[in-house]
Amino acid sequence: MARTSERMSAVGVKKLATQKGTHGDGNGLYLRVNPPAQCSWVFRYMLHGRARWMGLGPYPLIGLADARARATDARRLLVDKLDPIDEREEKNTQAKLEAAKRITFAECGARYIAAHQMEWRNAKHRAQWESTLRTYAYPIIGTLPVAAIDTALVQKVLTPIWNAKPETAKRLRGRIEAVLDYATVAEYRAGPNPARWRGHLSHMLAKPTAIRPVAHHTALPYAQLPDFMAELREQDAIGARALECHSACNFDPVSRGIGVQN
Repeated sequence: MARTSERMSAVGVKKLATQKGTHGDGNGLYLRVNPPAQCSWVFRYMLHGRARWMGLGPYPLIGLADARARATDARRLLVDKLDPIDEREEKNTQAKLEAAKRITFAECGARYIAAHQMEWRNAKHRAQWESTLRTYAYPIIGTLPVAAIDTALVQKVLTPIWNAKPETAKRLRGRIEAVLDYATVAEYRAGPNPARWRGHLSHMLAKPTAIRPVAHHTALPYAQLPDFMAELREQDAIGARALECHSACNFDPVSRGIGVQN
């Protein structure tokens, strides 16, 4: 009786690889040849009353033994009424999702800038985008997976400059929000945007427009220092003594090199 499976041999496959047609090894495994360049393994199976052809890889990259092993794996799925093609696609989808989760915030930021730079008015705007993220965001969250960015991390980026540099912080928050929105649409992350302001960070941080900028006193002209020090010495408060000591250290002519000759 002629064998119905494993009809081929490694040597025979080499010869068949030059002959146009679909050559069967048995149990649904075939070598499909279309000279001069196309030669690949396929697996034919029936499921729910219809025939399907599943590619198993090109020959000679996939040899006869590997092709048989792949066909066997497919037949095992069929025992449980699972479609080998659907299962492979699901596996590939999961692998892509896992790979997407490993994309960092910095990588996602670069992709966002590349995708939107043509709509920005000038190169200066792009430079500001890159500089803001590079200076304040990337040192803290740049190497982290974009899928892992949460509210606590966004706060960690914003809090140090929120009151000191409110305008910069406001722009930074908006840019982080835009990058995370991009990541969500690209399916690199899921869930609400932790950098959104309304109804979220607005409960945790002061409104930027309500923050009073720090106002520094005008520096005392050096020529007025003697009179100032004299008035300061007339006061008995501890604060006056501390300010006198601080002023003397900062305005001492010798320490500043004033009037010193070599």
